[in-house]
Amino acid sequence: MAFTEQDEDQILVQGVSLDQIDQQINYFVNGFPFLNVIKAATIGDGIVRVAEDKIPDYLRRFDAAAHERDLVKFVPASGAATRMFKSLFAALDGKSDKSVDEVFARITDFAFYEDLKAAMAAKGLDLDKAVAENDRKTVLTFLLTDEGLEYGSLPKGLLKFHQYADGPRTPVEEHLVEGAAYANSDGLVKLHFTVSPEHRDRFEQLIHEQKADYEAWLGVTFDISFSEQKKSTDTISVNLDNSPFRNADGSLLFRPAGHGALIENLNDIQADIVFIKNIDNVVPDEIKEATVTYKKVLATVLLDAQQQIARIQGLLDSEDVSDGYLAEADELFRRTLFTLPPEGFDKLSKEEKVDYFRRKLDRPVRACGMVKNVGEPGGGPFWARNQDGSVSLQVVESAQIDLDNPAQKAIFDEATHFNPVDLVCGLKDHNGRKYDLPAYRDPLTGFITAKSKDGKDLKAQELPGLWNGAMADWNTIFVEVPLITFNPVKTVNDLLRKEHQPAEE
Repeated sequence: MAFTEQDEDQILVQGVSLDQIDQQINYFVNGFPFLNVIKAATIGDGIVRVAEDKIPDYLRRFDAAAHERDLVKFVPASGAATRMFKSLFAALDGKSDKSVDEVFARITDFAFYEDLKAAMAAKGLDLDKAVAENDRKTVLTFLLTDEGLEYGSLPKGLLKFHQYADGPRTPVEEHLVEGAAYANSDGLVKLHFTVSPEHRDRFEQLIHEQKADYEAWLGVTFDISFSEQKKSTDTISVNLDNSPFRNADGSLLFRPAGHGALIENLNDIQADIVFIKNIDNVVPDEIKEATVTYKKVLATVLLDAQQQIARIQGLLDSEDVSDGYLAEADELFRRTLFTLPPEGFDKLSKEEKVDYFRRKLDRPVRACGMVKNVGEPGGGPFWARNQDGSVSLQVVESAQIDLDNPAQKAIFDEATHFNPVDLVCGLKDHNGRKYDLPAYRDPLTGFITAKSKDGKDLKAQELPGLWNGAMADWNTIFVEVPLITFNPVKTVNDLLRKEHQPAEE
């Protein structure tokens, strides 16, 4: 692809190389291959179910290990709440539906009700009167726009989600409370939020105002940090003929490349164990217990796997690797790490087998919670064939599967579980050496999406997603977690579900 000198200067400032741009253009031209899924992961065949009577032991072992580990809770929090209010934006244009009717019928049940009332009162208006008179346009203007609360453009993390006797809480505050319960190493609780640059000040202000009160209440010390998606992870946009899309001033258009870009932010985290959970998947205190319990269960599963990996690595590093050691390595992969070797593996020499096992053991590890599938859109747990011919567990999005292929669609439809984005990650090897996480990404699992700018259609490119393609070459264990641990707020009406409302006295 030929670029002007100005283009090359812009690419340099962006922090990417011409080779990377050429590769991105190549993906636009040729597309990304579909992933070859072999079967859905199910209980007993890729998904671990921890017996109820074993859970107390898991909790005890995690609590004993936590004070020896550097723990961090990592929360992607940059997304704006615009889609959460899609129906209300339509109502602002006069197109109401049942979901909008519910919002107005239960306006007092929202944690932001008092803030909305105060914002309208400051302009001489009465919220309750406006609702009674069905003046929806006024109410929604004050809720969604900078005339009032700006909820239509703020990130979800800054919205008032839950009401308590002592006042409302935002998702950021709920993550503090939750983090104190499991990402706690001798009273130190580290949280890291990825935020958008335009809202970072507001996140920092919220923490500045609330941190001391939460520390006093919970008896912990919070170490809270923020980062933004790196400009170097933005991808170039193209026209429908795959030529570079240009802005009105002739410059190239780069766009943020989805949550997969956050693998770079995660790579900057210096910790032994990282808990990952989305910003909007939080619940009030009354039902936090299951979430805390299963976060600790996941972490214990991870720690057990790391211990077994280290033991096998020790065996394979011995001067004389016996057939028994190879059998133990094979057993670990089949029974615990759910990875099958490529076809023809049995015919390899001992040295080649040792090399394969060493390479596969020396990778980051993650334990991923999976909930029963209740019809939520999104990714799920599958066995998939990797580029090296091995078969392992992958979190797979529907866009990665060729649903026009009847056999692949049949496998997709067999999924019994769903990915709630509930991960515990081990970022270091048994010697404490940190892995370079981008090196374990599968670059062929990106996405092409249709977008527009200034009225012109364009194609954009997303990097391999954070919990699917960006972690494709990790050792992965799926663990069933209860559905109660998955309560995301995708629409404003979700806040009216009983899980997000105060418990009845």
